Amino acid sequence: MDASAEARLAIDPSRLQALEEKLRDMEKRLAHVEEQAPEDRVALVVFSGDLDRVLGAFMIATGAAAMGQQVSMFFTFWGLSVLKKGTDLAGKTLFQKMMALMSPGSSKGLSVSKMNYFGVGAKMLRSMMKERKVASLEDMIALAREMGVRMIACEMSRDVMGINESELVAGLEYGGVAAFLADSLKSRTSLFI
Repeated sequence: MDASAEARLAIDPSRLQALEEKLRDMEKRLAHVEEQAPEDRVALVVFSGDLDRVLGAFMIATGAAAMGQQVSMFFTFWGLSVLKKGTDLAGKTLFQKMMALMSPGSSKGLSVSKMNYFGVGAKMLRSMMKERKVASLEDMIALAREMGVRMIACEMSRDVMGINESELVAGLEYGGVAAFLADSLKSRTSLFI
């Protein structure tokens, strides 16, 4: 090897040190990006208490769970009706009692978002689903539970609306918006229904 080739291969120590520092900086940045990368998760906010919208939420949730995704559903305001098993008026304020009487007492009392016509629309939809052998909402809820879908009832909405734990189905988690955001920030998909 001639002298000019040896000179080209020789690396200046200060330049080598600068390259090593850049490499360490890039490794730190890569580690930070990897920490922030979404996981195989789906986070759903169920705000609606409409039968058709809730059916859509559970179709997505069970479909994602079947694909191996971790799924969490955060039920807030009208979405809490999906989780109710009945209504208890004891201990509620006047407005909370009125709200309880005007809201569905369980998933079976949900109306559809369009063409409800005093409950006829919901009955028609449920009948058409049964005729086509499509799982009912209640069957989808049970399936979601079997598949490990996390169901979180919003504490603040529950408190404002006066919904007691005793009015909700068993096996729920309770949390605030931070519980949803903790899942959402790690999720590839976050939906508001």
